[in-house]
Amino acid sequence: MVEKKDIKETVKPQEEKTTSEKIEAPKEKVVPSKEETNTETKTDSKETKEDIKPKEKVEVKTSTETKTPGRQSRFIKKEFDINAWVPKTGLGTKVKNGEIKQIEEILNPGLKILEAEIVDALIPNIEKDLLLIGQSKGKFGGGQRRVFKQTQKKTPEGNKPRFATYAVVGNNNGLVGVGYGKSKETIPAREKAFRNAKLGIIKIKRGCGSWQCGCKNPHSIPFEVEGKCGSVIIQLIPAPKGTGLKIEGSCATILKLAGINDIWSKTFGQTKSKINLIKACMAALNKLNSTKIKPQDIEKLGIIEGKIKDSN
Repeated sequence: MVEKKDIKETVKPQEEKTTSEKIEAPKEKVVPSKEETNTETKTDSKETKEDIKPKEKVEVKTSTETKTPGRQSRFIKKEFDINAWVPKTGLGTKVKNGEIKQIEEILNPGLKILEAEIVDALIPNIEKDLLLIGQSKGKFGGGQRRVFKQTQKKTPEGNKPRFATYAVVGNNNGLVGVGYGKSKETIPAREKAFRNAKLGIIKIKRGCGSWQCGCKNPHSIPFEVEGKCGSVIIQLIPAPKGTGLKIEGSCATILKLAGINDIWSKTFGQTKSKINLIKACMAALNKLNSTKIKPQDIEKLGIIEGKIKDSN
């Protein structure tokens, strides 16, 4: 019996050692607190910010080129260098030599413009824009309106796409032109459209034909006109000052560049075909010049053809 007690006494201290080792083992691993980790991350972020901060200020250079106002503001106006221009027609040589100084000397006798540089030389403040005649691909045909209208031709080699666009130019003072351009790529189509718009520039008559106004200022059109192309019919009606351009968007850009600020309109037919709508609008503006007006009505309605002489 004495021997068993001695064995128990000898075994107990071994068990105590093993339990103490088990308890003390997790204490050796020290887990950092949240505060310590936050302080470490803050110091690291401060060091990285100091490295990222620029030591010297960078000066931003402003360009001297001016952008055209309006919806698109993306066409930069570049000054036309008349000395670098080499004219190819007799009318162009007269413009370069200074014999013709105003665009009215060409438009009044009905001379044909064959060089776009003639318009650039005689109208330095001309502005240009592209019309939304195309539509991007969308679900159920509901794509967003685009500047370019894309068509494809099926061939054994594959699909051959072509891009078409409509451009409008004007000086916001009685002169406006619209042109159509088409090509295999977008940039040549755009340049063709701008060139054709400058070649087809016309004068329009403005006035105050609204019975609600009678201010005799050329802010609207002098009388009601109508234009037609295909199934599209558009009526332009004089409006009082402050009305705005109550017309479809593409036609509004044409009238704005022509110098018309207030108008009412009515449209009939398939107006979704924007090309026919633009042609109908230009046909209506051409009727302003073709209709005969009595001299007494010219003073009464404040009719002005072309640009105002006092403005630059």
